[in-house]
Amino acid sequence: MTGGAVPGPDGKLRCPWGLSADEYVTYHDEEWGRPVHGDDALFERLCLEAFQSGLSWITILRRRDSFRTAFDDFKIASVAAFTDADKERLLADPGIIRNRAKVEATLANARVLADWPAGELDTLIWSYAPDAAKRPAPRSIADVPAVTDESTALAKALKKRGLRFIGPTTAYALMQACGLVDDHLSDCVARGAASQAS
Repeated sequence: MTGGAVPGPDGKLRCPWGLSADEYVTYHDEEWGRPVHGDDALFERLCLEAFQSGLSWITILRRRDSFRTAFDDFKIASVAAFTDADKERLLADPGIIRNRAKVEATLANARVLADWPAGELDTLIWSYAPDAAKRPAPRSIADVPAVTDESTALAKALKKRGLRFIGPTTAYALMQACGLVDDHLSDCVARGAASQAS
C-alpha cells in the first residue's frame, strides 16, 4: 500500500491500512494516533508493540483482550510480581503470543518499571515527541517512516534504563499508536482528531 487515503464504507477517506480488516476501522478511527498517558497504559502499549514484532498488528489486536486478561490489565506492579509459575501459565496460554523471549522481556520490564517513580515512564516517553509543526502531514503511506531520529533516541533511552525488546522500529510504532506523532494521512478523516480530543 503506497497510495493516499481511500474511501471507506461510509464514503469518508481513511488511511488504506485502516480499511484492510473490520477490526482496523474502529482502531484507526478511535485509538491510533490519539494521546495515551499513564504508566500502566504506556506499559501495555510497549508490551503489545514488542509482541507484535515480526507479526501483523491485526494478530495482536484480535488477541488484545486475552493479553489484558493474561497480564492483569498490564498493571506494572502486578506483572512485576509474577512468578515462574505465572511465566509458565503465560507460555501455555493459547490466547496470547507464546514467545518465550517476549514473555520474559515483558516480565523483566515490569520489574524494572516497578522501581521507577510514578509518572516517570510517561514523562520519559513523551519527552521524545517531535514538534508537530515541523512534521508535514503524510500524503501517502509511502511518506510515513518506519524509524525516526526520535524513535531511535527513545529506544536507546529505554534500553539504557534497562528495558528489553524495544528497538527504533518498535519505538516508532509506539509513538504512532500513542499519539506522539500524527501519521494519519493528510486527507484522512481521523487526521487531527487526536489533537482536537486532547
